[in-house]
Amino acid sequence: MSGLLAFFIVLALFAVFGVFIFNQLVTLKHNVGKAWSNIDILLKQRHDELPKLVETCKQYMQFEQETLEKVMQARSQVASARASHDIPALGQAEGALRLGLGNLFAVAEAYPELKTNETFQHLQARISGLENAIADRREFYNDSANVNNVRVEQFPDTVVARLFGFRQFPLLRFAAEEKKDVDLKQLFSS
Repeated sequence: MSGLLAFFIVLALFAVFGVFIFNQLVTLKHNVGKAWSNIDILLKQRHDELPKLVETCKQYMQFEQETLEKVMQARSQVASARASHDIPALGQAEGALRLGLGNLFAVAEAYPELKTNETFQHLQARISGLENAIADRREFYNDSANVNNVRVEQFPDTVVARLFGFRQFPLLRFAAEEKKDVDLKQLFSS
């Protein structure tokens, strides 16, 4: 009888421990979801601001259509990756958009009327602020995803994770272009 009681006590302890691990994994999963939502909101805000910036630039930059088109194409790629929750594609599209915006702001230097335009200055500051916020949220998302991914692989959490279908989340990575050194000579020659 005492052996059976000990068995049920050990079984109850394992059950409580399993529930504890399960609840922690649920918390981690929702933290990743929250981190993604924070990025998604900022991407949406930037998505809404970019057409205004491009339209303002079009008024001054008749001969720079290629630069404007690249920004809008990258914006479309970001929106598509965001809508499909494709984290790797979003990382690549983000790189293309950052490059396009950098080129747009560099080209704008050649248009003094545009640089002094109040709407352009406001939009440039707003988009730059959103870029910084996205970078901060990307770091928070990657940290949340990494904590989740480690826990899903660690024993004994991996047993509970596999049993209940918890999964790893991809990290939001920088595109190779974003990690290369900036060619200052090329920027100043254009």
